[in-house]
Amino acid sequence: MEYYFSKTVNKSFENVVAKVTKELESEGFGVLTEIDVTATLKKKLDVNFKKYLILGACNAPYAHKALQAEDKIGTMLPCNIIVQELEKDKIEIAAVNPKASMQAVKNKDLEKIATEIGEKLQKVINRV
Repeated sequence: MEYYFSKTVNKSFENVVAKVTKELESEGFGVLTEIDVTATLKKKLDVNFKKYLILGACNAPYAHKALQAEDKIGTMLPCNIIVQELEKDKIEIAAVNPKASMQAVKNKDLEKIATEIGEKLQKVINRV
């Protein structure tokens, strides 16, 4: 089982970020965090790095269910989605596969939630 879902598209980085954000919203997710890896590496290490953004997305009803099923699951939240520029106008989108990342947790209720969230994240990526 892969630990992520991914897709590569031929669009601008900015357009892909906007589309991913819109598609996340359509599946009930909000973006809680945005980590600009490019800017962070430049600031902290003076390193030039490709465009790379990590979006921390949360579907509140599912997060609530997951926390009720397993109170330490917050260590694995939110769901991360990356947008990275492989080359000019060739962008990869990848999202964590929650079922793979949570398989170490032996909890049937959580497994069902992870499966449903994974299906939603896969839909997001497919529609970008």
